[in-house]
Amino acid sequence: MNHADFRSARERDDLEVQQVTAGWLEAFEAALASQNADRVAGLFVEAGNWRDVLAFTWHLTPRVGAKAIAQALVARQGAVQAHGFEINPERTPPRRAKRLGQACIEALYRFETAVGRGEGLLRLVPADAGGAAGHKAWVFSTSLEELKGFEDKVGDRRPTGAAFSRNFGGDNWEDARRKAQDYADRDPTVLVVGGAQAGLSIAARLNQVGVDALVVEKWPRIGDSWRKRYHSLALHNSIHVNNLPYLPFPPTWPNYIPKDMLGLWFEFYAQVMEINHWTSTEFAHGVWDDAAKCWTATLKRADGSERIMRPRHIVFANGVSSYPLQPEIPGLDSFKGDVLHSEGFDSGEPYAGKRAIVIGTGSSANDIALDLHSFGCHTTMVQRGSTTVVSIDPAAKLNYALYDEGLPVEECDLIGAAATPPMIVTAYQLAVKRMMELDKDMVDGLKRIGFKYDIGEDGTGHQMKYRRRGGGYNLDAGSSDLMIRGEIDLLQNERIERFCPEGALLKDGSIVPADLVILGTGYYPQGELVRRALGEDMEACIGPIWGEGADGELANMYKRTPQEGAWFIAGSLTQARVYSKYLALQIKAMEEGLVDASPFE
Repeated sequence: MNHADFRSARERDDLEVQQVTAGWLEAFEAALASQNADRVAGLFVEAGNWRDVLAFTWHLTPRVGAKAIAQALVARQGAVQAHGFEINPERTPPRRAKRLGQACIEALYRFETAVGRGEGLLRLVPADAGGAAGHKAWVFSTSLEELKGFEDKVGDRRPTGAAFSRNFGGDNWEDARRKAQDYADRDPTVLVVGGAQAGLSIAARLNQVGVDALVVEKWPRIGDSWRKRYHSLALHNSIHVNNLPYLPFPPTWPNYIPKDMLGLWFEFYAQVMEINHWTSTEFAHGVWDDAAKCWTATLKRADGSERIMRPRHIVFANGVSSYPLQPEIPGLDSFKGDVLHSEGFDSGEPYAGKRAIVIGTGSSANDIALDLHSFGCHTTMVQRGSTTVVSIDPAAKLNYALYDEGLPVEECDLIGAAATPPMIVTAYQLAVKRMMELDKDMVDGLKRIGFKYDIGEDGTGHQMKYRRRGGGYNLDAGSSDLMIRGEIDLLQNERIERFCPEGALLKDGSIVPADLVILGTGYYPQGELVRRALGEDMEACIGPIWGEGADGELANMYKRTPQEGAWFIAGSLTQARVYSKYLALQIKAMEEGLVDASPFE
């Protein structure tokens, strides 16, 4: 086949893909308008997947199976009035792809509802295994992207700046920003607790849809929650998946961003995105006023004063974890050396030439062990439970492979948000199989020295461990090789009888001497934060936060919770960027009376 023939064949195939996609969307819209569930179900494969992100259900709603999908869509269509389903001309055209081992047509489309505009992902496969004419949907998503009349003020809708342009004798931009941040004569509509990636992302999104939000951060500067972590910390996934909303990182920045660089960016971001924020301010307590439909929130300022605010919403953006978990370790109170939780560790430099015991084998514990070793501190790691270990580079490339395909970040985010829980499990299982091949020498070496290694309870590796419990894995930066070579010692916890003044007393009577013990023992889940800040009754009302809910989605995360006005956002920078949009849209819709503000049932 010559070049011209190849091009002609490619063009014919592209046209066919376009026609198949457009035909399915047309048939779907007609079936949905008829509100005939059987007709809608006939357009999906039996094991089809649908994930709704607010557009139909005002919730994060997964459905698996043609009948379940059709019933849910038809049940909501009368209220939603979805229409205008068409290939999105502003996105990458439909194309053939292979996802989760399945060849398919992959297309991005758009649609409208009574109150907003949405986009979605459509993956089509031949209607039967023999490849007969016609295609059915294997994957379908519906994501609300904007509310009509309340679109983000970006691009052509950006502010004119006329309010501050040559405003002689009046307030300039800086005056207006200072007054806005003071909150001298008003309370914010939304109080955001936490000023890292999640808090900044949701505040930036709320700003764009016209919702007044105040971020409170306990540290003296925005970005300190990263600056104050251990000295050598850098992000464990690459830069192109980590942008915050509206403002990508400079193209000159390194692939793996150092923590102080990231902290600097967060501080800059808060300023240029006009995010109202109070630093050195701690959220002390909150009480829900059901009659007034708002919170009574107590804030403690740096000077010891308190400010009472009455926001209608509180968004907890404190991270997947809350307070450091320091378990009872027999004899540790008798140890004569230093004892630090990993949160309080800065650098191994003060312990050069000394001996350290690091309890734990997660990512932070391993990074700290590496740092100590680099300063010549003899380091022993104590393994308390089986751990998933993957090298950073393979993990980053495999788990974010979509972002390496050359698609715009916005399209990758939309595609990622289409995955139902079963699809996520399958994707991680496939990634783990490949990681095991790439990391075979490292894994074999770890097992050889007695390291307890696993790939997750269902072969889903570290990603599902993070999703389910926020820990139990190590994104390895080199400590595993040092353990295998014996340069960092490995000690299993069951060999320890107790700690003593000199270090760890083993059951055989020997002592592992130490000058420092690091507790890489993790953190309490976010429920502990709720208990301390809102009380035990509120903790019981809201229930688990993070981890898998009954439907496989993250529990009480990015969506309405059983407590009106209480919201949670956490996770990676990617998750913060993606889900801050949808959380902001929910809050805006409630403020405009577009959706019932009562808790989701």
